[in-house]
Amino acid sequence: MFAQFVYYLRLGASASGGILTVALMLLFGFGLTRITRLLKLPNVTAYIITGILIGPYCINLVPDFVAANTAFLPNIALAFIAFSTGQFFRVSALKGNGAKVLIITVLEACVASIFVFIAAYYILRMDLAFSTVLAALASATAPASTMMTIRQTGAHGDFVNTLLQVVALDDVVGLIAYSIAISIALASSVSGAGFEFKNIISPIFINFASVIIGALLGVLMKILLPPNRSTDNRLIISIAILFGFCGICEMLGVSPLLGCMFMATVYINITDDDKLFKQLNYFSPPILLLFFVRSGVCFELGALTSSHNDGGTSLLTLGIVYFIVRIMGKYAGAFAGCFMTHKNKLVRNYLGLALIPQAGVAIGLAELGARTLGGTTGSALRTVILASSVLYELIGPACAKLSLALSHSYDKNLVEEKPLTDKEEDKLIVNLLIERIREIQRELPEHSQAIPVEVNGRNAPGIIKHSHLHSNNSNYH
Repeated sequence: MFAQFVYYLRLGASASGGILTVALMLLFGFGLTRITRLLKLPNVTAYIITGILIGPYCINLVPDFVAANTAFLPNIALAFIAFSTGQFFRVSALKGNGAKVLIITVLEACVASIFVFIAAYYILRMDLAFSTVLAALASATAPASTMMTIRQTGAHGDFVNTLLQVVALDDVVGLIAYSIAISIALASSVSGAGFEFKNIISPIFINFASVIIGALLGVLMKILLPPNRSTDNRLIISIAILFGFCGICEMLGVSPLLGCMFMATVYINITDDDKLFKQLNYFSPPILLLFFVRSGVCFELGALTSSHNDGGTSLLTLGIVYFIVRIMGKYAGAFAGCFMTHKNKLVRNYLGLALIPQAGVAIGLAELGARTLGGTTGSALRTVILASSVLYELIGPACAKLSLALSHSYDKNLVEEKPLTDKEEDKLIVNLLIERIREIQRELPEHSQAIPVEVNGRNAPGIIKHSHLHSNNSNYH
């Protein structure tokens, strides 16, 4: 009976087949997270494996027209990811310790990219366009499994604070690196024209234009989303703006990443309204699930044994080299950044271990890169990133826990680990940020200002403090 169901599901590009397929992708993706949760693996791993299982290399449950007609999902998913990243780019948050964190983040991201580029282009002899984009993708990090481990162990201290600040800015560097890399890749592969000035400056100009448009839309969001606007209407307007911007970027042939990030950055800095990001976080999970499951469906297992260059290097070999070299680059870059900013020995020696996982942003960028580059180059890029991301997410939690233990960020004798519930996982990042804010507040000096109280038109000799102003107002009329 199941075989008959699959047969009718794949029979033609019918609306019912498409709707049923989407429902099955959601249900299977959710179902597999029940298993990966027991193994203490992130949900992204479950989604990718789900896509592989129901894809053409296993059950072959997803009709070809569904995968072909949902090519817009990477743009939509990355728009939400980039927009949520922009909220951490507050000007106030970059003051104080921001310079040190920025140095560490740039070094750990860029050194990983440099290591991967050298390995791919000079050692394995991959073409320039492929090597450049793959190197840019190496800079991105997936902090979900690391944050989950922090929550489970109750870790705290300078190591944890530095780690949280670095992963908040890491994807920003990755988005910028990808935008530059894809421009170079396109310029080097335009009809064999090489590095002509117009081929290089044109993509940069278009990316800059998308950033300006995104920033202007951030201002428009402030105008259209006043505090008294209902929750439903705020969600409708914000999603309409994000979708509209994705459509504009598609017309211009540019990634919406930088524009969405700057849209959120402008909005959060001129409104200080973080409620919108929480509302969007309730809307985006099904979209992200479908995106990752679709990525697994499009994963070409057979391509792992094929070669992408004239030297005969297989994608399996390339994937293994990428997996190892990126870890070396992340560790070396984090070590160098901490050394330059005079971080203590424990942070310097073990921060790189917590930056190994890679999933969400890298997979989304790989999908965009695959569409942009096209052909065997795009397919190879997607295959390498998906295969390595599964491995990274498998070892990520263990590496994160090891880094926290070696840095003495928690007492191993007092920790009793238990699986997170759905509500606890949803509140994970929020609770960590709240804890950090409270630590900052405790470090601030107490401030009180005396205010003269006017009684019957005269200044009273007594004074009151800000903290007692409201309660004492009832005694003076």
